[in-house]
Amino acid sequence: MRHNFGYFIREGTGNMFSHGFMSFAAIGITVACLLIMGTFSLVAYNANENLKDLQRENAVLAFVDENLTDEEARALQKDLEKVPNVLDCTFVSREEARDTYVEQYDEDDLYSDLDAEIFRHRYVLHLKELDQMNQTVQAVQEVEGIVKIRADEDISNGFLTVRNVAGVISITLIAILLIVSVFIISNTIKLTTFDRKDEIAIMKMVGATDSFIRWPFVYEGLLLGLISAVVAFGLQWLLYRAIAQGIENSDTLQLLRIVPFDQIDLPVAVAFGVVGVLVGVGGSLTAIRKFLRV
Repeated sequence: MRHNFGYFIREGTGNMFSHGFMSFAAIGITVACLLIMGTFSLVAYNANENLKDLQRENAVLAFVDENLTDEEARALQKDLEKVPNVLDCTFVSREEARDTYVEQYDEDDLYSDLDAEIFRHRYVLHLKELDQMNQTVQAVQEVEGIVKIRADEDISNGFLTVRNVAGVISITLIAILLIVSVFIISNTIKLTTFDRKDEIAIMKMVGATDSFIRWPFVYEGLLLGLISAVVAFGLQWLLYRAIAQGIENSDTLQLLRIVPFDQIDLPVAVAFGVVGVLVGVGGSLTAIRKFLRV
């Protein structure tokens, strides 16, 4: 095997260039498949990361009955912490709520003497899972002493919908495009093997093993897959940068956080490489199997 390694490489490379147009088509199709799969996967990943940020920043406000004393209001914390899916629970007094309001909205010191009694004690709740917000809000409403709840369910549901849709589309496209890529590369390899079917038959008759015949075609598929992966990775990097820059320059989309590509470039490169090699080698093995049955 070690002695034949150079032969296998030369034969595989020669096979790839002997059908230049079909090899180019196979690389083009595989690049397109990898690019589409990568784009939808990155959309799903960024949606999930934004959802995590939203989970950390988005809070449910539970307002306390104004008829309760300070001690009774603070005593509700134990009951709220027992509610399923509540990550943490922070008590905010009337005075703290007044100070926060003044700090955020009173630019001209018009409300500096605002009476804290017009505010209610409240609790700031962070959740473990945003997709369970509705159930959690209902459970918090059942806590005696809580009279009102404010939760940004529409924003949470929007991110959840984007994440779920992108995830489903990614999985579906990955399955379909992998099959398409294997089919294209398989047919490209078949053209090469068809031209050499007589040579393969003679090699079989003189005692060449299936492995010896198969390896050049495996290397051809490997090269096609690796070239496709490298080209697709470069295009994905350029596309990701363009989209990230467009979102950064948009006034309406700046609430979205795009993960810098240099934080995910290694996993993306590895994924493209693995998928490219699997598609290339899988296509080659599928193509050569028929011609070895002589």
